[in-house]
Amino acid sequence: MRDDRTLDPEGTPGDLIDRSDDTPSPDRPTILRSVGAYAQLLTRGPARARIALATGVVFCLALTAAAQGARGGSADPAPAAVPSALAERAEPDPASRDAERAPAPASASPTRAAADPDTTTPAPKQTTRKPVDPAPVAGLDKAQMKNAQAIVRTGRKMEMPRRALVIAVATAMQESNLYNVASGVLPESRNYPHQGIGWDHDSVGLFQQRSSSGWGEVGQLMDPEFATRQFLSALLRVPGWQQMRLTDAAQAVQISAYPEHYAKHEWRATTVVGAILEAGQ
Repeated sequence: MRDDRTLDPEGTPGDLIDRSDDTPSPDRPTILRSVGAYAQLLTRGPARARIALATGVVFCLALTAAAQGARGGSADPAPAAVPSALAERAEPDPASRDAERAPAPASASPTRAAADPDTTTPAPKQTTRKPVDPAPVAGLDKAQMKNAQAIVRTGRKMEMPRRALVIAVATAMQESNLYNVASGVLPESRNYPHQGIGWDHDSVGLFQQRSSSGWGEVGQLMDPEFATRQFLSALLRVPGWQQMRLTDAAQAVQISAYPEHYAKHEWRATTVVGAILEAGQ
């Protein structure tokens, strides 16, 4: 019987005796010689024969390991005896193992979104609170209260003190009963919005100002805001008006034939101005 080394002159894998530290059993030379013969067929035979022979080699090695285990010995490591041809065929496709796997796109949790009020409930809109028109007071109707509001708003734009607002409202109460009055003498004045007609010469508007006396054009004097600015500007030119009685301050501007008549409207004018200012006008 030939030496198994003559079957593998190039020293290919299969020389298991030199790689084991165990003492060989009496049956191993025969098995190893058969393994050497199989190894030559693996390297020289057809592909199908190589596969079949490789399977036989593995089977033989398994039998040897079982026999060694039964006698208390240790089996030689099987992976070292597998021929390279078989190992290449058993190797999986590296592309399927090494390819990077893209992470799954993160999706929002519907439960969390539904429970989160910040994502489901719109933020309340910030709205600016508009001033509320005050209800008529001191026996005035709505038209009179609207005219009093126009006087107070204009005075506040001019940064006039509260006392000046009271004087202006009291004066309008005496002159026109707080209505925007046109003149029966001036047909032109009736072309503008008005709430009544008076017959005191060419006097028009809330303060019964006369265009012939230089207070302004008829159309301007029929505008409550313009008429108020004219009255308050004239009041500012009266020396010491802040310390005067209301009726004296009003008379200094109006030059009326009844200078004491303004005083009777002071308490009503004070009530009306207070209500308008409290409403934020």
